[in-house]
Amino acid sequence: MKAQIELSSEQLLKEFVRDAAIRGLTEETIRSYRGNMKIFLKFLNKSALEIETKDLKEFLYHLRKEKHLTDGTINMYFCSLFSFYDYLEIEGLIEKNPIPNFRKRYLKNLRKTYKHGNLKRKLITIDEMRKLVDSIVDPRDKAIVVLLAKTGIRRKELINIDIDDINWIEQSIRLKCTPKRTNTLVFFDDECARVLKRWILVRNSTYVNNGCKALFLGERGERLQGNGVYNIIQKYAKRIGLYDENSKNLEDHFGPHCFRHWFTTYLLRNGMPREYVKELRGDSRLEAVDMYHHIDREDLRESYLACIPKLGI
Repeated sequence: MKAQIELSSEQLLKEFVRDAAIRGLTEETIRSYRGNMKIFLKFLNKSALEIETKDLKEFLYHLRKEKHLTDGTINMYFCSLFSFYDYLEIEGLIEKNPIPNFRKRYLKNLRKTYKHGNLKRKLITIDEMRKLVDSIVDPRDKAIVVLLAKTGIRRKELINIDIDDINWIEQSIRLKCTPKRTNTLVFFDDECARVLKRWILVRNSTYVNNGCKALFLGERGERLQGNGVYNIIQKYAKRIGLYDENSKNLEDHFGPHCFRHWFTTYLLRNGMPREYVKELRGDSRLEAVDMYHHIDREDLRESYLACIPKLGI
């Protein structure tokens, strides 16, 4: 390894995060990488360029035996380490990424378990979703929660919505194109429409928007950012006991992506065809038959309205 490079671990992490943004990784992924790497570098207590196998073994022991983290959470740490040291290898700062061989020897069974679904996001009931929505008085925050639940869209997709993207007659939203999404059209029901219209009235009358077209604004009238959405969800989830900040288990945390899990699960449970759910989620079409299968737009909308859970709003 090229330990002679005079870059601190903090500088390396900063450049790694910048590189992750250039690669187009999501804000959530970048935040997770940054947080995991900060914890690792603090534990390492020396230059990231001087890492040895014994350091990785000690860190794994620390996570498993001292912190008692789940296999899924441990795997997330080593995914971050892999990406970080892959960046250092590409930049020529180290000769070889040490993580693949380490994972092959020490995390083989863990990775297998992880891939088969041991890592589970929190799934709440329909009644718990109602309770979450009912606990929110702020029109903007309620609209955010309801829209996430009723569409299953990602956080980045939500903050990029402009008012002009909404078709009120069809009750649909045309999302911005992203590498992760194929179909950009999502629908919403009457409950969601009422909440959105209530928020827009408040938005237009009380927020200083400076001509910003964004559907959701921050306090200064600018487009709401991803961290803002995360903080909003976390605040209300904590309030009604859906988010345990003292737990390291993903299942004890309710965040923005949990809405996508909720949306998918209950559409399927309510009888929506799997290919319709995939279409609304914007999942990629991997098989040739999927590419030639065209779903009728009105059929998709009617199926959505029949299957999306009602929250009594």
